[in-house]
Amino acid sequence: MPQIFHPVFNVISKASIFGSLFMLVLILWFGIIYTRSSYGTDERLARVQPIPFSHEHHAGTHAGGLGIDCRYCHTTVEVSSFAGMPATKTCMNCHSQIWVGSAMLEPVRESYRTGQPIHWQRIYNLPGFVYFDHSIHVAKGVGCASCHGRVDRMPFVFQAESLLMEWCLDCHRQPEHYVRPREEVFNMAWEPPEGDQLSLGRELVKKYGIRDAAQLTSCTTCHR
Repeated sequence: MPQIFHPVFNVISKASIFGSLFMLVLILWFGIIYTRSSYGTDERLARVQPIPFSHEHHAGTHAGGLGIDCRYCHTTVEVSSFAGMPATKTCMNCHSQIWVGSAMLEPVRESYRTGQPIHWQRIYNLPGFVYFDHSIHVAKGVGCASCHGRVDRMPFVFQAESLLMEWCLDCHRQPEHYVRPREEVFNMAWEPPEGDQLSLGRELVKKYGIRDAAQLTSCTTCHR
């Protein structure tokens, strides 16, 4: 019986099989690298805002900083799952008296006159399948800087961490490495006494009734 296919097709078929497997592995590898990179997580990305609001100037405690407490603008952070965004009236509490003619702040004055909110670009945006509550973290002694970085040193706020699940789990597995006294939660510059975070953390974990790692790392804790 005459041969239907030329022997070269054996080589081609083998090459196509191994080539497809190689491409599949390459695509998976690229996907993993991308999702863990700053391109996929938006880590350290500062978005362009409608008004160049400087947290460094407003919240900073250095020379020239105003030292405004986080809660003055983010009023619901202690009682709600959301930190809250300030109403334009909050801005105008000061800017009806200072920088009243600044062209840079015209969008603020326009918002106040018309009642239309300023459309800020969101920096931290968790997926819809992730449940996060600011109030419980604040109540358990997790400082703002632990998640948001030194906002008081940021002229333009950026996402300080990757927000990958492993980053959240690192804290949930070992909360003693991160918790601080409740009265220091909003202190960006706080450091543990004598640099001994672990001893203080273990004490605070017990004092604040923080659940053990098995409960904190349960899927239903964050995915409901």
